[in-house]
Amino acid sequence: MTQAAVTPSRGPAQPADPAGPDSPASPLARLRDPAWYQEYGVYVAVAALLLFNALFTDHFMTADNFRTQLVQVAPIVIVALGMALVIGTEGVDLSVGSTMALAAAFLPLYLGYGLVPALVVALLAGAVVGAVNGALVSLIGLQPIVATLALFVGGRGLALVVADGQLKQIVNPDLLSLGTGSFLGVPLVVWIAGLLALAVAFLVRRTTFGRQIVAVGGNRSAAALAGLPVKRVLIGVYVLCGVFAALAGILATARLTASDPSSLGTLMELSAITAVVVGGTPLSGGSVRVLGTVAGALLMQLLRATLVKHDLPDSTAQIAQAAIIVAAVYVARERRSR
Repeated sequence: MTQAAVTPSRGPAQPADPAGPDSPASPLARLRDPAWYQEYGVYVAVAALLLFNALFTDHFMTADNFRTQLVQVAPIVIVALGMALVIGTEGVDLSVGSTMALAAAFLPLYLGYGLVPALVVALLAGAVVGAVNGALVSLIGLQPIVATLALFVGGRGLALVVADGQLKQIVNPDLLSLGTGSFLGVPLVVWIAGLLALAVAFLVRRTTFGRQIVAVGGNRSAAALAGLPVKRVLIGVYVLCGVFAALAGILATARLTASDPSSLGTLMELSAITAVVVGGTPLSGGSVRVLGTVAGALLMQLLRATLVKHDLPDSTAQIAQAAIIVAAVYVARERRSR
């Protein structure tokens, strides 16, 4: 009697691997997702730029060069932090450069009374500009780009009137130390920018006001119906943006040892908006990416420095920045459309 061959059972059929090449969980799918680029793209770009300079740029990866880059980017970071709050409410502030010039114009007039009174007056000037912008947007109902464009032009004109159209040298040692001093080997301007970034991150993530900013930017009508103080929030973010711009103007004046309202802060509004957009904060509002904003400012600064180190004209840096802005806005649009 022959024994029948027994074929081992294969068991029930196994389902296909859900993490296929085009599934949302696969690395390939993540790279195709615009949300991934908006979330992490700026950090990858900064790392790639640093790697490129480490390999191909002489004397770039040195402590002195990093110190220089951080000092140069610090005022942009400060202004961009305020701009991020405004853009988080679906607004924009084109007057930040003029606000810097206005704060710088007030400084020499009050340094005779001491450093603290001069700083207070300069910061108050920024707060007043921000309050006017906020009132025009929230109370009168002007579009943010129109409201702030008025002070973009008028603010610098006022700064020239205050300064009598003249560049004024700064000799106050206490003020100059803000621009040239350091603590634990790190420039004071870098400390100030870093601490402000931490403060803004805490404001956005841990405070009621921060949550209100996001809610107003996400849907202003719904926020009003929910009982949120929309007008007060809008005025508040513009005031903060104005104060941050004034602080950047103070630090820039201290570093340059002169108050020059005619040129200080020129095109700063574009640098700040670029840092915010490249950092992942959508122009449509409803989100504020603080760390991304800092990384965006650093990316633009490193890009400019890299091109200069390789003897390329500044116009090339501007074209490269424009391309990055277009790419960032495109990615944000693609993410919203999904």
